[in-house]
Amino acid sequence: MEGMHIMPDASVSLAPAVPPTPPIPLSALLAREDLALRLIAGPADRGTVIHWAHTSEMADPYPYLLGGELLLTAGVHVTPADATGPYFDTYVSRVAAAGGAAIGFGLAPVHDSVPRTLVAACDAHGLPLLEVPTQTTFSGVARAVWQLMAQARLAELRRVTEAQQRLAAAASRPDPVPSVLRQLAQRLTGWAALYGPDGAEIASAGRAPHDAARQALAHLTDVVRPAPATTAPAGTTPPG
Repeated sequence: MEGMHIMPDASVSLAPAVPPTPPIPLSALLAREDLALRLIAGPADRGTVIHWAHTSEMADPYPYLLGGELLLTAGVHVTPADATGPYFDTYVSRVAAAGGAAIGFGLAPVHDSVPRTLVAACDAHGLPLLEVPTQTTFSGVARAVWQLMAQARLAELRRVTEAQQRLAAAASRPDPVPSVLRQLAQRLTGWAALYGPDGAEIASAGRAPHDAARQALAHLTDVVRPAPATTAPAGTTPPG
């Protein structure tokens, strides 16, 4: 409609959205001997994961990042003056704000070594920094990322398929309920329970949760339990 304006919803999160693909640990990429990557700055956290690799020589890559990237750069955008000034602090802060997972800096063909100001900036902003040696191409790094992601995806599919097969086998046993619950508890590494329509626990398996969790679960059963059917008084017709 002419003259109508739609204001953005301030409640909508602007956090970077990562793709629905299995991420790979940064440690798995560092373990690839053919790449010879070296972590030279930032946290050595084994929980850091990568969703994809992206190459950019933009001075400000923020608008082009979606989050979760290993950002690869050879420093083409860096002048000699930038290498000794506050340039890299701004650069790294923008990558971190965009949700970048790590930076990979190539030693060729522009720089013979990783600028010390970049190392300091990555340490300051908690962003892992990888040194990419001369013999390793960025396309080779990207290919390794996709290979590791494909392996992770295949392992996940195998895990799901095996779980489905074991659940189907448990359901066909003479005691299907406890068998299925045991498989669920084992696969989820937790506790599985079956509740009846009246909210009473029928069967369970796995390590029992704490009292607080049991109370929360009991409250949840009250919420999802079907409401009792109401009986119309004699001589009246229920609304249709």
